[in-house]
Amino acid sequence: MGRTAYQHYIPPVNFGYVENDLYRCGQPNELNFPFMEKLGLRCIVWLAPEEPNQNVMNFVDDQEIELHHLGVLESGNASDPITEDMILEAFNLVLDKKNHPMAIMCNIGRHRTGTVVGCLRKLQRWNLASIFEEYRRFAGPKVRILNEQFIELFDTDLVRIPVDPPEWL
Repeated sequence: MGRTAYQHYIPPVNFGYVENDLYRCGQPNELNFPFMEKLGLRCIVWLAPEEPNQNVMNFVDDQEIELHHLGVLESGNASDPITEDMILEAFNLVLDKKNHPMAIMCNIGRHRTGTVVGCLRKLQRWNLASIFEEYRRFAGPKVRILNEQFIELFDTDLVRIPVDPPEWL
């Protein structure tokens, strides 16, 4: 009796569906690439200070995905909080439908990714309790109060809304 070959689809750490054609996760590894390929990504917003590893860079090249590395910090300290400019730059990409399907990523998909998604939720007019619940679900025991404070104080009036925004905005 022959065995039927089948492919396992394993999502990356902290993978989540944010909105239609918008996902979040930590840096994928080789086991995650078949899953990531199924998403048909056009764009990745990379928020970590360092470049993605070479396997991810090869995957991005092979799949012809546009990678935007926004996480570079002048201080070079990975634990520094995300900046307002980084959020606004990310939103310029996230709110442009021609970049979708898209993934927002950092190393683990916790803090920087969670802060961008939290600010997006604020732009969508979610209440703060729901925003923080989602942030904490992905951050686990490593919640950063500074990130929650950043989300709470983020001024959504600074965001340029495109003429033809995604339907979920």
